[in-house]
Amino acid sequence: MAQDTQHSTNVEHTVKIKRCAAVVKGGRRFSFAAMVVVGDGNGKVGWGYGKANEVPPSVEKANKQANRSMIKVPIVNDSIPHRVDGRFGAARVVLLPAGPGTGVIAGSAVRAVCEATGIKNILTKSFGSNNPVTLVKATIEALKQLRTKEDIERLRGVEL
Repeated sequence: MAQDTQHSTNVEHTVKIKRCAAVVKGGRRFSFAAMVVVGDGNGKVGWGYGKANEVPPSVEKANKQANRSMIKVPIVNDSIPHRVDGRFGAARVVLLPAGPGTGVIAGSAVRAVCEATGIKNILTKSFGSNNPVTLVKATIEALKQLRTKEDIERLRGVEL
């Protein structure tokens, strides 16, 4: 556990790379869009979307945007404090806290977000759209809603 606090290197997952073709006089011109999830593995996560004419610059742009859009997520016992639903567009994601040793039970897009955040035990289910971009956004929406017991006690001014 001591080494978790020391490493500040970011966990980076390239969730999706899309290729787009524009037909021009000389043939097809391709451009690329990259979806990247970045986290510190210790409760901070962000996502970015970058577009460029080559893959590496698009990933770089997405990375830069992801680092700017970081949010803090409360983690309790390597899991989340409570059940939460996230929606974005047609995608809906349900995140459930899980006991130690469960692991990350999630599809690739949701898994990328959970692993980047540093969540080690979680159960997830996605409904509706299976588009990785909207799933990542829905998962981040869900994580934004998380509150710890202490936060709620402080906000309401009561003991739970």
